[in-house]
Parts: sequence; C-alpha cells; structure tokens
Amino acid sequence: MSGGRRWRAPAGMALAVSLVAAGLLVAYPPGGDEPAPAGRTSLAQAWPGAARAEIPGNLPDGPVYQPLLFLDARTSAGTAPSPDGTAVRLVLRGADGTPRELRRRPLDSHPEFATMTVSGTDLVWTESAGGGPTELWAASTSGTGVRRLTRDTGNPLFFGSQWDVVIAEGRAWWAASAEETDVTEIRSVPLAGGSVTVRREPGTWALTSWPWLTDGSGDQTGTTRLRSLTAPEERRVTSSGTELATCGPAWCRVLVLTSAGPARIDAMRPDGGDRRRIADGTAAAAIPDVALLDRFEILSEANPNSALTGTEGLTVHDLRDRRTVEVGAAVSAAYARNGVLWWSTGDQDSLVWHTLDLRTV
Repeated sequence: MSGGRRWRAPAGMALAVSLVAAGLLVAYPPGGDEPAPAGRTSLAQAWPGAARAEIPGNLPDGPVYQPLLFLDARTSAGTAPSPDGTAVRLVLRGADGTPRELRRRPLDSHPEFATMTVSGTDLVWTESAGGGPTELWAASTSGTGVRRLTRDTGNPLFFGSQWDVVIAEGRAWWAASAEETDVTEIRSVPLAGGSVTVRREPGTWALTSWPWLTDGSGDQTGTTRLRSLTAPEERRVTSSGTELATCGPAWCRVLVLTSAGPARIDAMRPDGGDRRRIADGTAAAAIPDVALLDRFEILSEANPNSALTGTEGLTVHDLRDRRTVEVGAAVSAAYARNGVLWWSTGDQDSLVWHTLDLRTV
C-alpha cells in the first residue's frame, strides 16, 4: 500500500520467537491462567454512539494520503505527495476533506515528516531531509503559526510510540541517546522555540505518558522500571522470566511464552495486580502503546490468508468492561494517537481510512 505500512510482528513478538527458538523459555509464569474472554461483539453493537468515519485514501487533488494523527474522527494531519510529484507535503485535512498545507519539502531531498503529537491547539512534529538533523516543528491546529522549534535534537530515540514526543509544561519533550553508554538524554524545548534543555538520566529510557519514563523499549528485558520526571519516584515492574512486559504507568501488556511459542497475552498493573488474560497466542499487539486512554488494548490476529493478502484481523480489548470488540476482518495497517484509532483497507487504487474516536466510547 503506497504511503502506509504493512503489518509486521511487533518488536516484542519478534523477540519472543527468537527466544523460543533458542530454547530459553520453557514454562508458564504464575497467574493469568483463566481462559481468554469468551465471545466477541461487533463494533456497532459495542459502541453504537462512538464517533467513526470512513475517509478516502486520496486527497481531492489526487495523491495518496497517509495520516499521522487525528484530531477527531474526521480531522487529521498527515502527508501526501504534491500533484506534480516533485514534493512531499504535510497537510491538515479538514472534516470536509479539504487539505491545508503546513509544510513541503522537495521529493529529491528524501524528506520525512514523522512523529507527531498534539495538546490543546499545539501540534508538534519531527521532520528531516537531505541527510540533515531531525528538526522539531510546531503549528496551531488551525494551521497558523508554523514554526521550527529547534534543530538541536541530539540523537533522538523514537520507537513508533505516541509518546516519542510529549507536550507538557509548555514544552516539547523527547529522549535521545547520549555519548556514554547506559545514559539517556531527556531533551525539551519551549513551544515558542528557544534553547534546548538537556537532562541526563542513568539507564536506557523512553518517554511514556507524562511525567513517566519507561525502560526496556526494544530490548530483551521488556519493561522493568518506571521513573517519574517530576518527583523522586521509581516503580519496579513485577513479572517473571518467561514473559515479556511492556508497560505504561497504568497497565502492562504481557506476552506469555513457552518453549512452543507465544501462549497468550495478559494485562496487569505494573505491580502485578489485577492480572487477567485478554487474548490467546494467535494475537499480537497491533500498536506499540499499551492501554490507550488507560483502557483499550489494540490487538491483531493473523488469518489463514494473511501471508498472501498482507491483512489481519483487528480487535480492541476493553480492559474496563472486560470484552473484546471486533473492529476489522481484513486490515492492512493500524495506528493510534491522541485517543483515536485508525486503520486502512483496500489497496492503492481503493484505499480507505477508517477511524474510531475512543474518547467518545
């Protein structure tokens, strides 16, 4: 699909497969042994009043559109080539489909508009081109006041999470690797622009929901600690050596492993409490982030034709109501930021973006 990303095993799942192959995982951990939630419900039955939309995959002037973030079920920001194919544009796409251009870069400079976040009327994103440094830019959600915040981003660490850049306390925050091993720079810049402040944290960290840091992103240990940026507080995650936990401050998604492969997915609090089974071993995390809005776990499920079609089933497990909701049977890609889940169906000639505003459930 042009402008999008095909399904692939999340980092945790790929790691699990490699550990199983190495014979390092042989037993179930304690807890969470109850059966997976019985029965499914459709999206229409579960949340009939939720804000949803189906959006054409092409802009009115022709090119394929790739959303980076939705402000609501119909209003978004994303990228598309220019109609003449000479540039890549970053646009705000209104509820009526009309695009408003924020930025453009020549196509031959290999531009990338990537990590995007929003808070109130402040929209912040990263961009790079021509082999230059990653820059941080901002604008109002009305499309005005477009400005570069800084080119001094260091060596940023981005994991495909909605928390890769966080807006808090009037600043944009991100993590970067330091010259020394086992040190992470927590960088920030005022939303009006200015000097970058660098805070050095011993360990390897990624940002999660403010004001927390989480360790273990992308490595073999999973999350073992959470650390606050605003208070001298650190939390240890309770898990066993036969599982891989990915945690935010409210919930952990736990991939339970055996010598035969992934066995199930559990959810639990970081201290190990309130643990329950939410899916069996055929499911995988569809997005990197855990428990959107501290409630919704987004999962994918392969089907017999997935290898041929590149599509999978998409479900949402509601941790509050303890039920699984079927969202799509043949989904090409799925994303979630700002409380909105969106996914694609079709191909380049029939691409459709579907949205579900989880804040309205």
